[in-house]
Amino acid sequence: MAVTCDSLEQVRENIDRLDRQIVGLIAERGAYVSQAAGFKKDSDAVKAPLRVEQVITKARALAEQLGANPDVTESVYRAMIAAFIQQELAEHSALQLAD
Repeated sequence: MAVTCDSLEQVRENIDRLDRQIVGLIAERGAYVSQAAGFKKDSDAVKAPLRVEQVITKARALAEQLGANPDVTESVYRAMIAAFIQQELAEHSALQLAD
């Protein structure tokens, strides 16, 4: 839960603290994405549009439950997922070439 800050400096310190946590979570998520590449048969399985929409639906519901803006949350998730799909496609392709 956000605390009330007395200055812009405190706001920035808290945002910086959160950014460290967020980037750590992105790194952890990326490690799982890398693992997923090894389990998928082809690039269509990597793209998985139905799975993308499931994740977006869950993220929007979580946003509403936790008091975040669902539209902002969806935009962030769509951008993150698109970037991870590109990462996973590259890793999947490299794995196919190694076989």
